[in-house]
Amino acid sequence: MSARLPAGLARFNTAEPDTAAHLLHEVCTSRGWADAVLAKRPYDGLDALYEASDAAMSGLSADDLAEAMAGHPQIGRPKPGDPVSAREQRGMAGASDDLKAELLDLNLAYQERFGHVFLICATGLTGERMRDAARARLGNTPEREREIVRAELTKINRIRLARLAEAEAEGDPS
Repeated sequence: MSARLPAGLARFNTAEPDTAAHLLHEVCTSRGWADAVLAKRPYDGLDALYEASDAAMSGLSADDLAEAMAGHPQIGRPKPGDPVSAREQRGMAGASDDLKAELLDLNLAYQERFGHVFLICATGLTGERMRDAARARLGNTPEREREIVRAELTKINRIRLARLAEAEAEGDPS
């Protein structure tokens, strides 16, 4: 009756707690989120994992959200040597110097206004769309922006969890 689990999800379900926690830290740097997701293992599929992730994200405190945001670089400045960061911000790869400079200015204005990096699920977005979102969101109240950030983190986590669930281990016979 149950479908075969993706290899990465099967490994995550059976991994030692420290190993599973490390895998989740690569998805989201909030310990509160990771603890909540770990507590619901094993998962019978990706939808159940998404559900647990979404519920954990909706329950995060402001401090937990800050911890999660701290794991994300500024848009337009992926972490050097981090393929995840580079892949997620691919839309900035061909951006003009003017667009990069404008986004840097917007990042700084946003950070000054809200006290944290501008966070957006950048996967599939062009540099122009990220710039436009940063401009628009500068006018938000801190409370509204916190909820937008929560929604963006939820999307980012789902993308990263899908990659984790589908990952094939090198030399893994399963």
